[in-house]
Amino acid sequence: MELWNNPACSKCAGARRTLDDARVPYRLRAYLEQPPTVEELTDVLRRLGRPPWEICRTGEPAAVQRGMADWPRDESSVPRWIEAMVASPELIQRPILLLDDGSALVGRTPEALDEAIRRNRP
Repeated sequence: MELWNNPACSKCAGARRTLDDARVPYRLRAYLEQPPTVEELTDVLRRLGRPPWEICRTGEPAAVQRGMADWPRDESSVPRWIEAMVASPELIQRPILLLDDGSALVGRTPEALDEAIRRNRP
């Protein structure tokens, strides 16, 4: 499993702690320093089964400056959202867990973390 991690994020710290306690191996990706490409983020969204605006932190200064809260949320707007999130990766909700089975989860809740653990047990 790969965990998109922001070391300053309490939800990321909680996810790391939970996975460590469950002895589930994972790789950290410092996505702020190693931003995803358009292709990678598009794949993550496919794996999540979500459009970009559902994992965008629209309250972040970079989103507010762009006026993203008012951007259209339709299929034709997807590339615009993805490009903004790649340019400013702090806009991406965290932590994102890319599971080895090809799926993905946003690991912000205990339920999502339990699901990640369940799916990554041998």
